[in-house]
Amino acid sequence: MEVILLERVAKLGQMGEVVRVKDGFARNFLLKRGKALRATEANRAKYDGMKAELEANNIQAKGEASKVAEKINGREIVIIRQASESGQLFGSVSVRDIADALAADGVTVSRAQVWLDSPIKVIGKQKVTIAVHPEVETSISVTVARSADEAERIKRGEDISTRREDQDAAAEALAAAGEFFDPEAQHDDAEPAPAAEEDK
Repeated sequence: MEVILLERVAKLGQMGEVVRVKDGFARNFLLKRGKALRATEANRAKYDGMKAELEANNIQAKGEASKVAEKINGREIVIIRQASESGQLFGSVSVRDIADALAADGVTVSRAQVWLDSPIKVIGKQKVTIAVHPEVETSISVTVARSADEAERIKRGEDISTRREDQDAAAEALAAAGEFFDPEAQHDDAEPAPAAEEDK
């Protein structure tokens, strides 16, 4: 289906462009949310009539979005979750969790504005893009940790993928193994056992 975009749509086109998209995407997303019109002759004339108003509204919304983006840009949020010793989360951190954490921090964004390729499933620090307007994007830093103390360690750049005790135990095991095994020792080649003579 061909549609006329009423605003910029990421990875699709700019306002006013006529683009071909799958019917389901057009019906369920673009048309339903008022982001596009079907590309018919009547709608082309309608778009030409409302183009100036749409552009003026877009410029105003873009200006307001830029101010919001400045407030959000570089913000760091911490999400506490239970995880295994290897750092695998019991569950995941989704777009909703990030939007809720921002709301608790005094910033209201919709879930559609949070761009996350896939849910976060491991502890650590990750950049997440927030699209406050189709033409204005900013990024925040999301730290997922098991505790506030661990979140601080992650922010400082410490490697918390394995526990300190485990690292110490591994170092001790290597030292002990070094005492028992001398890597430079010569191994005598074992002589092959004589082949049993076949009865003739």
